[in-house]
Amino acid sequence: MKRAPIPPREPRVSSYSVDPALIRKRGAQLDGICSLEIRDLFPDQPEVIYPSSKGIAAVREETLRQMSRVDLSRIKPGDSVNVLGSRHGFTLLGGEPYAEMLRAIRDAVTERTGCRRVNLRMGQGLRYREGEEYIRAFKLDSCFSNAIAIAPIDKGIPIPTEIGTLYGISKAYDADWIIHTHNSDVREIHFHRMVDRAVKPFGMSYARLETRSGYHQNLGPRAANFIARAIFDSDFVQSKYVCSAFLMVAPAGIVAVDCDNDLYALNDRVVVAGMKYYGKVVTILGSIDSCIAMLDFPAPVPYVFAGGLIYGNFLGAGHDLFDIEKPLPSYTFYTEAYYGRGERHLTSRIPGINPALKMTIHNYAMIGYPSEFFAAKVPTVVVGREQADLFRHDPQSTGYMNHALVADDLATAAEFARRVTGTDKLLIFDGAAGGFNVSEPLADYLLKVAPEVSRKVDEELLPRWLRQRGMEASVLAAWRTRKYPQAA
Repeated sequence: MKRAPIPPREPRVSSYSVDPALIRKRGAQLDGICSLEIRDLFPDQPEVIYPSSKGIAAVREETLRQMSRVDLSRIKPGDSVNVLGSRHGFTLLGGEPYAEMLRAIRDAVTERTGCRRVNLRMGQGLRYREGEEYIRAFKLDSCFSNAIAIAPIDKGIPIPTEIGTLYGISKAYDADWIIHTHNSDVREIHFHRMVDRAVKPFGMSYARLETRSGYHQNLGPRAANFIARAIFDSDFVQSKYVCSAFLMVAPAGIVAVDCDNDLYALNDRVVVAGMKYYGKVVTILGSIDSCIAMLDFPAPVPYVFAGGLIYGNFLGAGHDLFDIEKPLPSYTFYTEAYYGRGERHLTSRIPGINPALKMTIHNYAMIGYPSEFFAAKVPTVVVGREQADLFRHDPQSTGYMNHALVADDLATAAEFARRVTGTDKLLIFDGAAGGFNVSEPLADYLLKVAPEVSRKVDEELLPRWLRQRGMEASVLAAWRTRKYPQAA
């Protein structure tokens, strides 16, 4: 059923954003906008523990319950522990669930082992102040013995692996022990393709620039997945590794927390969760015939959220990104920029950007990510001179505004987009919790096709995705032992 718009995710004060006071109108406030809850489309979506009536306490309770199942005996009272995190976790539902999981892990370690030196190391990408912003915003510096953000340009540490010497970030490993934390949302499907999803941060968030660039400039997706596995499997990392803790996420929210000493067992559950929980949402977005996208969320251009998925996912939604037997789509963000936007790259023979995406309205997004590619590939209208000027002066996106128009206000931009594209289907990437904010014509379309999408995923696509990854009876049996809500 169509409902009133869901409140969008609030703007946040950041070095990478315009002043929130300058975001005068949100997409959800436009005339003709309604919402669809994920379970309106797919009733078999799992119940979530957050958002819920128990609030953030549910995340803490579940983290402590799951941490009680892992072996922490390697940690002694006089030791030090680095809890390794990623700034990606803070873009989920405002960041509080991830912050609360981190706090609960710290408390579990302290209470069970007597260890008092529990540190936080927050991995980040190209926005070198972002981790510090999150640490301050959630007061994590007052919870952990030492809480710092780590960047890929920080001092490295050589890690001998079976494929040669790779480089981690020294501060990630400057304790006796490490605990790896992340989340299971599918996010960068175009990179990992749900292969070693839970291992990926060892080659990204905790790795030096030379090593993590294997994803972006050297090997590209999906070939680079083995880099993270090689680092994690190294004697050096294994000598420090204790356990992992993940927020298990569905498009509507946090389903559970999963902790395990065996990262590969956890990885199997993360992969199954991604395909079971997100498969139908990704597939229904890929079925849209024409659409205007609106960026309206506190994150860089490709990482703004709608229905639990990022704009970057929608760019590739014309492909089945879970199907690893099909060629990769041509967009890879970094490699496209490197090879001249794909015209001369081998992948230019593969259909790229989702042809249903006719125009993008940029109402609110952050700098700090190479974004010229997006405006060059998709006709773009930026709302407000302040937003336009922000991107003009972003060293990573100096050409973004060369490919975009500027509208004085959001209503003007929306009307312009409708007239030029000829479509009234508007999908707003604003982080609306539990569902989508969309125009009524798009809501009508999604409601109409949802039953067939659900059948197709259940009967045809999900069995294929699992079979391609060797995930059949044994993995699904292990999955069921976790007793996730409706995860049978």
